[in-house]
Amino acid sequence: MINDNKQRVCPVENAGSLDNSFRKWLQNPENILRPYIQPGMSVMDFGCGPGFFTMKMAQLVGAEGKVYAVDLQEGMLQKLKEKIRSTEIERRMHLHQCQENGIGVTKLFDFILAFYVVHELPNQEAFFHELKSIIKPDGKILIVEPPFHVSRKAFNKCIEKAMKIGFNVEKVTKILFSKAVLMSIV
Repeated sequence: MINDNKQRVCPVENAGSLDNSFRKWLQNPENILRPYIQPGMSVMDFGCGPGFFTMKMAQLVGAEGKVYAVDLQEGMLQKLKEKIRSTEIERRMHLHQCQENGIGVTKLFDFILAFYVVHELPNQEAFFHELKSIIKPDGKILIVEPPFHVSRKAFNKCIEKAMKIGFNVEKVTKILFSKAVLMSIV
């Protein structure tokens, strides 16, 4: 499921560009996530990188919620682990290294974020099948892709793949420098 071509996967050395105050100003995690995450939820940040969105997710789910931070690269998970070490967030966060051929989680989620990562997957159909098996019946998935890597045509094709597997477009949403869609199970 995850791309064997490591050049398409953002390298750990570039983690700083994924998690900085300038990006927070442009793509504020609170503004993006607050409409979808409530206290007590179980949520996943797929392709979490160094935790740009993961940290806010952990705050939004509160003490009773759970966040699964999922990434292919152990180095990204280590950066996130360092951020949460000895904090209250550490107890509500589970770090999970996925494999190249699947996420490898069986827990059910209320919300899944896939931010700037779906275009890196060589088998999007397998990804959407796996998401369908781990999203709760009333759960939501927010897919966000970068316009500089993903054309409108490629984004629409990705959404069509998800719809063929049983997802429904709830709304196309606006996120700066992004193509974004909120989906649910039909």
